[in-house]
Amino acid sequence: MSAFQITWFTLLCAVGATVLIVPAGVPLAWLLARRRFRGRAVLEALVTMPLVVPPVATGLLLLVLFSRRGMLGALLERMGIGIVFTWKAVVLAMAVMGLPLLVRTARAGFEQVNTRYESVAATLGASPLRVFFTISLPLAWPAVLAGAVLAFARALGEFGATIVVAGSIPGATRTLAVAIYGYTETGQDRQALALVAIAIVIAFVALWASNRLIERRQA
Repeated sequence: MSAFQITWFTLLCAVGATVLIVPAGVPLAWLLARRRFRGRAVLEALVTMPLVVPPVATGLLLLVLFSRRGMLGALLERMGIGIVFTWKAVVLAMAVMGLPLLVRTARAGFEQVNTRYESVAATLGASPLRVFFTISLPLAWPAVLAGAVLAFARALGEFGATIVVAGSIPGATRTLAVAIYGYTETGQDRQALALVAIAIVIAFVALWASNRLIERRQA
């Protein structure tokens, strides 16, 4: 498997993971920023857990849940959908590890939005959904974008959870981080360093582009 194939596969999976978590992560960030309810602290802790729990432990939990005998894996198996040790497991691991960064960053953006604008729109008869899409989200979108980029960058570098739930199958589940580990373990330092350089360049470009967009929006 060439460096180009590994890089392309990793990029596709990272994009897929980011697309997967945005529809759920953004409303969740808004909910944590705007609503006070019983269990809020528990929900916030659960969302943040992947940041503090060892990634290998997160991968093991995913393996238990989505294996053929797991609670969710058995259900998906009946529908003919296999997760573990496939590209879907790679996307799943990336999504779980990237979600906390998206939620925390987007939440900070929503908290900075002046609630007066939302209140005025609601007073004029706008529904909560319309207020969200026409007031809250447009005003907070730089933070949402920054969170999405951070989640994407985290997905690019994901290793611990991925290696447990997806393995290191050439042409099937081998990402940049997994390949770097594999090359290093077998003494192929030149190939490993080449992939390290690629990963650094991609992450830098993504973060630079996000910062530039945010600066233009705030100008």
